[in-house]
Amino acid sequence: MSNSGQGRRPPARGQRSLVADRRTTSSRSTPKPKRKTTGGKSSGSGGARRTRRTRKTRAARPRGPLGWIAYAFRVILRIIWGLIWRGAAAAMLLLGLATAYYYMQLPDQVSTIVDARARGSVTMLDRDGNVFAWRGEQFGGMIDAETVSPHLVNAVVATEDRRFYRHLGISPRGIASAIRINLREGRGPLSGHGGSTITQQVAKLMCLGVAYDPDEWATEAEYESDCRETSIWRKIQEVPFALAMEFRYTKDEILSVYLNRAYLGAGARGFEAAAQRYFSASAAEVNPQQSAMLAGLLVAPSYYAPTRNLERAQERANVVLNLMEEQGYLSAAEADAARANPARLSEAAEQNIGGYFADWIMAEGPDFLTRETTEDVVIRTTFDPEMQAAAERALQNVFENQVRAGSEAQAAIVVMSADGAVRAIVGGRDTQGAGLFNRATQAMRQTGSAFKPFVYATALDLGWRFDDMILDAPLTIDVPGSGPYSPTNYTGEYYGEVTLTDALRTSLNTPAVRIADEVGLDLVRTVASEFGIESDLAAGPALALGASESTLIEMTGAFAGILNGGSAVRPYAVQELRLLGDDTPMFEQRTGIRERVISEFAARQLTYMMSEVVASGTGRRAALPDRPVAGKTGTTQAARDAWFLGFTADYVAGVWMGYDDNTPLSGVTGGGLPAEIWRQTMEEIHRDLPPRPLPMIDPVAEARQAPQVVEEQPQGRRPDLAEQILMEVLGGLLGRN
Repeated sequence: MSNSGQGRRPPARGQRSLVADRRTTSSRSTPKPKRKTTGGKSSGSGGARRTRRTRKTRAARPRGPLGWIAYAFRVILRIIWGLIWRGAAAAMLLLGLATAYYYMQLPDQVSTIVDARARGSVTMLDRDGNVFAWRGEQFGGMIDAETVSPHLVNAVVATEDRRFYRHLGISPRGIASAIRINLREGRGPLSGHGGSTITQQVAKLMCLGVAYDPDEWATEAEYESDCRETSIWRKIQEVPFALAMEFRYTKDEILSVYLNRAYLGAGARGFEAAAQRYFSASAAEVNPQQSAMLAGLLVAPSYYAPTRNLERAQERANVVLNLMEEQGYLSAAEADAARANPARLSEAAEQNIGGYFADWIMAEGPDFLTRETTEDVVIRTTFDPEMQAAAERALQNVFENQVRAGSEAQAAIVVMSADGAVRAIVGGRDTQGAGLFNRATQAMRQTGSAFKPFVYATALDLGWRFDDMILDAPLTIDVPGSGPYSPTNYTGEYYGEVTLTDALRTSLNTPAVRIADEVGLDLVRTVASEFGIESDLAAGPALALGASESTLIEMTGAFAGILNGGSAVRPYAVQELRLLGDDTPMFEQRTGIRERVISEFAARQLTYMMSEVVASGTGRRAALPDRPVAGKTGTTQAARDAWFLGFTADYVAGVWMGYDDNTPLSGVTGGGLPAEIWRQTMEEIHRDLPPRPLPMIDPVAEARQAPQVVEEQPQGRRPDLAEQILMEVLGGLLGRN
């Protein structure tokens, strides 16, 4: 009899019973019905599982107040953690998308993004072809990190981003350190130190890839201000842009963009332009101390510019040299040698002269080639740095030694050649500035007696002679609409019959008014305007005494017309203008002489008369010891303006002195301090020039050769019969008309 339990062999090890397999399969495929429990007890494996689940749930339930608090804390942490990792995942996704977007926007070649300028530059050369001024943003040409001086690369990295070659475009450690420093120094977390990497700074320089659009921005300055904005949102935007650059370019390419786009003061954009501007050297040639000075400009370009304060720039360079030594870029001996021999400006940069001259060129030239140029323009000018320096020294010397301390009086100087080529301009006592108010070219001031030569020029051109007589006596002219006009002399005295030469020599007023009235005020205005005085000229008889306003450069140009024999000149400064890299000039000018205004003989007579002003008249203080000078003083009513304008055979110069607010000068006339400034300026200018005679008549020879007949009277002068007879008698007795 077989036992049901016998005869079954247990499955071998590693084998499963077919029944077991079937049960397993059946249990997986067919849900088991719930089993009823008896007496609260469960039967089968299902009851055991539920018991274990119940015990586990009961164990997790909090017990007591502390348990509930702990439970709530765990729930909150679980929620926070869920938000954090989900938020982080979303942020990483957004960061990846933004990085990809910027990556696709960046060009393949960095050469297309190295020049950040929306405007071009204007480089000005003096009469000898040497650079003396820059305007706009100068770009010296593309450079890269592999070809510039290694000292320059090391200085920039040591100063701006010591971990540049080790990070991926952003440095959390640097940002945290910057925030800590800012808070410790009492600033906002983003004010002051930024903690930006070089890559982030390039992102800011590129304005996150947004190019300047003149239709969107009122000015380029507003655009750049927006690009430099420091805010949390801008910092966030810089991160994907920086990452995109790190993926798109090599480290050296990113550094190359930085070296080309960084602004380094004095209008220099990029390290090549700055090296040329400050040291007249290429960025590939700068030594450690020069490299340190250039890198030190990055923190505050205008403040640390060596052209503004060389000592301050050298102190900043020493800080950079210390960083280079600490980071192993310089040995102790090399750093000590660099600190002992600090970088200095080149001769051209050190002179720092000609600011007013350069400003005048920028104001007078066409906008599309000066103020608003998008090209790099090179202008060869008539500027003479030695004459400019002489004028500046003369002005400084007079104000330091002959003007009371604290005086706010101003002065201006213009020097030019007889053809109108301007050689020097001093627009005020601050000779080191640029963009300042230029009193030589912008200030409209009353000319006073400096205008009188144009009255005499008109008469001489009509046939009057230098030795003709004119009455100096009280005079009253009825001016329609204004009433009687009665000029008086400066001294309050009258001298009767005087020659035209004596009247001009002593700057008598009534003879000038008489002559202007006789030849016609309209004709005087015409002559003056044709000589280059373009401002509105007074309509009444006060015109003869300089009641009209003019600029110093206009007046100096008008006197140049007398020197050159009577032809008008237009003061000019540009000899040649071309685009950088072009050999053919776009514009050339070799003279400013225009049409003739008065005859050469009239000009030669007037030059003689003006030479007597300096030899023995009101302008004696302007006399030079080794050569003749012709000139004219001018002092306006209440001494609000004082002028001296004059010339030698080589150059003409004008000096104005006064207050900007029209306060009267105290004890100053045109024959005083202005004549002194003029003399000191011209003495130095003529130091190495041989003396030459003025182009003027010989008064003795002209008196002897005077014709014995009465010439045609000047227009507007109608002598009666008695006067004609008297003049013929006097002509016979004196040998002249």
